Amino acid sequence: MKKVFEYSHLGGLEILKVRYPHIEQEIDDIIDSVRITGRTKISKEKTKKGKLLYSPKDMNKAFKEEFYKRGYEELKDFYDIDSYDAKQKIKAFKQIDFLRERVLVEVQFGKYAFMFYDLAKFQYFYNKNRADVGIEIVPCYYLHKEMSTGVSYGEQLVYDIVRLQRNFPSVPINVIFIDV
Repeated sequence: MKKVFEYSHLGGLEILKVRYPHIEQEIDDIIDSVRITGRTKISKEKTKKGKLLYSPKDMNKAFKEEFYKRGYEELKDFYDIDSYDAKQKIKAFKQIDFLRERVLVEVQFGKYAFMFYDLAKFQYFYNKNRADVGIEIVPCYYLHKEMSTGVSYGEQLVYDIVRLQRNFPSVPINVIFIDV
């Protein structure tokens, strides 16, 4: 895979360059080392029936292997929620794909709602003083066109972040667009 574009929100990229240059370099190395051998998913969707597409599962698996190989860990925060009538405690958690030092990383090949939820999770851990910056790795528009319908792309995410004008998220983030 290759990095084709970056968007720095509230100085996310600058924080990486100054405080965590080794992690910034590692992320670049991870992206470069992920090899997607081809389109392996046969579409069953009405608009792309029978077309060979890139598999989000295969890409997620490849990224997971590369991050874990380099010592990144998953971050989970468990908590209880009261049911609406306060009769039951509900077990819940927030989870981030990868953590190194105070840098959160999410790799997202899902629907747009999941990209936006990743920003909420970055905000959650930032507010709890568990992180300094978040990195969201997402497909660019061109890669998204070669994947299942519903997979989102970085350009849409950045469009919305810019229009929210620093109101949300109020955590420094670096959005990395990737392509094959």
